Amino acid sequence: TNATGRRDGHFNRPAPRIKQFFHFRRFAAPAIWIAAGAGADPSSGVAAVVERREIPPASDAAKSRDFIVPGRRLGVFSSYGVFAMMLGAAGLPIYIHAPKYFVDQYGVSLSTLGLALFALRSLDFVQDPILAALAQRSRERGQWPIYASILLLGLGMLGLFALAPPFSAIIWFSLCLAMVFSAFSFLSIRFYANGVHAFGAEGQLRLARWRETCSLLGICVAAIAPTLLLNFSAQPFAAFAMGFCGLCLMAGILMRGYWHPMAQAPAPVGIAMVLSDRQLRHFLLLAMLNSAPVAVSSTLFLFYVESRLGAADWAGALLILFFVAAAVSAPIWTYLAAHFGPKQVLLLAMSAAIVGFFYAYFLQEGQILAFALISLVSGAALGADMTLLPALFASHLAKRSDGAEIGFGLWNFVSKMTLAFAAVLVLPLLEWFGYQPGLTNAQKGLTALSAGYALLPCLLKILAIVALVRLPMQGHRK
Repeated sequence: TNATGRRDGHFNRPAPRIKQFFHFRRFAAPAIWIAAGAGADPSSGVAAVVERREIPPASDAAKSRDFIVPGRRLGVFSSYGVFAMMLGAAGLPIYIHAPKYFVDQYGVSLSTLGLALFALRSLDFVQDPILAALAQRSRERGQWPIYASILLLGLGMLGLFALAPPFSAIIWFSLCLAMVFSAFSFLSIRFYANGVHAFGAEGQLRLARWRETCSLLGICVAAIAPTLLLNFSAQPFAAFAMGFCGLCLMAGILMRGYWHPMAQAPAPVGIAMVLSDRQLRHFLLLAMLNSAPVAVSSTLFLFYVESRLGAADWAGALLILFFVAAAVSAPIWTYLAAHFGPKQVLLLAMSAAIVGFFYAYFLQEGQILAFALISLVSGAALGADMTLLPALFASHLAKRSDGAEIGFGLWNFVSKMTLAFAAVLVLPLLEWFGYQPGLTNAQKGLTALSAGYALLPCLLKILAIVALVRLPMQGHRK
């Protein structure tokens, strides 16, 4: 006997049925009979009831996108948001807090720390294609690689800020930081690729609205948390690490069940096969060009605030303002993109960034309020970059139906490579033009600093705009 009660081609007994009545005041809708086993594809159930035939199983697409059910939508998006907040808290702030903490707490020399950071950053972006291949092959194992990576992430954070080094401080620093960014990179690749598989091409803007907003909020909270925790704990960094572990636990619990291995997962593909996609190569070029201005400005931010504006004490507040503007603007950009198109809205945001950076070239010492306005504009533009570009890239990967992990591994690779080259090239060029950090500089050195912080990002952003204009894209729905 099959699922519908058919025996030897005849219906000897009816299929199990659930009678559902929908009442409204004194009126009742006609009874709706739903055959058991209709699954996640409602159209197949309706056809089976009407035609009295065996109900086909739900399609893979329907199984992977059951978040569309209205009652579950908010829960799914909030789960993705909490996980993104965890990743945001583990990313950029760690490179801000950890080096200074080890210098202050354990007396690690700046030169030794600088060499360690250079080696670690090199490893960080070089290993991304390898982690992408690992993420692709681990997909069929479901959630367990995710849980192992979350555990590694939490242990690395505790090792950095809550445990005293059991041996050489610089070796302990390197091992713990390598644990953190390796787990972070693997989780990022799996997380973004999972969004591609689950939400399809047309759901990426809606997903990005939650994911990138919460990621930016995680950056903001992690950046200021140790300072705020000074009021409640004698060891604020240890308290931060334990709070981060609690966030990891919450993110892992909320995302359980959303790491479904695909019933018919596509065969693993190599980097060469992914790079054979001409449009994907164009996306990667755009990602590199568009991340270059942020890489340059973030490398020179503290130097610009200290030497050009003479406002070193305001650096932390201005940096927080920058990221808060990005977090607040991210959902606004996605709403605009849903109505006017992501490409057009992204062009608007990139143009606004150029205006802000160009104005920064003319600032003089003490113009803190003007720079705060520039931070608001450039932060809002960053919100568009972090939200719309990954959504467009994910939408393209969803249309390919394979290689999502490799694609985001390459995406991370080009972004981190840009940051590394910015640090290696920009600072020596400024020194060659006469700028000396921490010292009183002549006008020539300050002009070089302003040009590096403001004009060079403008030029790079113009190149990114050209790449975006030339990017062939089909229409995207919200």
